[in-house]
Amino acid sequence: MVLGNDFYSRFAPYKSIMFYTKKGDDGKTQVFGCDQKLSKSSLVAEALGTLDELNSFLGVIRSKSKNLKLKEILRQVQENLFVIQAEVSGAKKKMAKGEILKIEEKIDAIEKEIPPIHKFIISGSTEESSLLDYARTLVRKSERRVVAVGDEGKEKIDANTLSYLNRLSSFLFALARHSACKSGINEESPSYK
Repeated sequence: MVLGNDFYSRFAPYKSIMFYTKKGDDGKTQVFGCDQKLSKSSLVAEALGTLDELNSFLGVIRSKSKNLKLKEILRQVQENLFVIQAEVSGAKKKMAKGEILKIEEKIDAIEKEIPPIHKFIISGSTEESSLLDYARTLVRKSERRVVAVGDEGKEKIDANTLSYLNRLSSFLFALARHSACKSGINEESPSYK
């Protein structure tokens, strides 16, 4: 047995968990709650993939961080990303306006704790700040893909979802700067030489 009984017992209520189905071998996939198949190269599949990549990377940051508050914050962000993935898939899920306001409050609080910046920052001050900054770029990529799905017109993307993703990248940048500043490391700006 590759995995212990404990692993399988967690899935017992579902009776039918499969790691592969062979249904996507033709380059098509089916999204949750939808009967039709779509190409794995479609805008929806691309958006879902980038959101999944972002969510997984936030899990990497959570697993590496010693900061319990940061872990809690990122866990809630991961939950919110599942809501966005459901919406992009066509489910009747929407991002709550309150989640945007929570992020804005956190950004405002961080801005009071760290010095203002007037130049670009070179990523790499600390491992945690670098990981958070990389996650910021994954949010921007996800945001572009989700906007493309909305522009295509096959799925309506709620304005709160777009606002949330836009604010999330700012929030991750604020968290990255906060992490660097609290560690006592000076942030560096590019010299353009």
